[in-house]
Amino acid sequence: MPKADPAKSSGERSRKAVREAVAQAGGLGKATGGGVAPATGRGQDPLSGELRRREVLPLLVLHLIAAGPSYGNQLMERIAGMTEGVLTVNPNTMYPLLRKLEAAGLIEGDWEHPERRTRRFYSLTAAGGKEYARLREEVRPFLDSVARSIDDIVTEVYEDEA
Repeated sequence: MPKADPAKSSGERSRKAVREAVAQAGGLGKATGGGVAPATGRGQDPLSGELRRREVLPLLVLHLIAAGPSYGNQLMERIAGMTEGVLTVNPNTMYPLLRKLEAAGLIEGDWEHPERRTRRFYSLTAAGGKEYARLREEVRPFLDSVARSIDDIVTEVYEDEA
């Protein structure tokens, strides 16, 4: 077994191990009939299918918009930052989601400069606040399960480093 790089922090090694375990688990879902979509294609997030199915992405978007008006690229960057790159969202996912949330009356968008249509800032509506509260309650058990699973993987793989 190769020695760990002392230049890398324990946190960096753990994050890398989690990403690798998640990527490997993504491939196992198909083989075992599980619900996790396999990682296929360039840059595909192995968790994205399950996270989208469980409404994690809409929850994150509504959460970030509830904190203050936000625009699409800003939301993508904040989600990637908060998940340390484990969950990345591309424009082909974000913008249709924002249009869907807006059409449902959960958010409303206003152009920063209407005459130029530069950035569209989204704000939460009253209905969006109710949906955000519902999603917070509904998605929590799934997120807790993912957190426990990741902790178990890290403990199993790295218990001898403690």
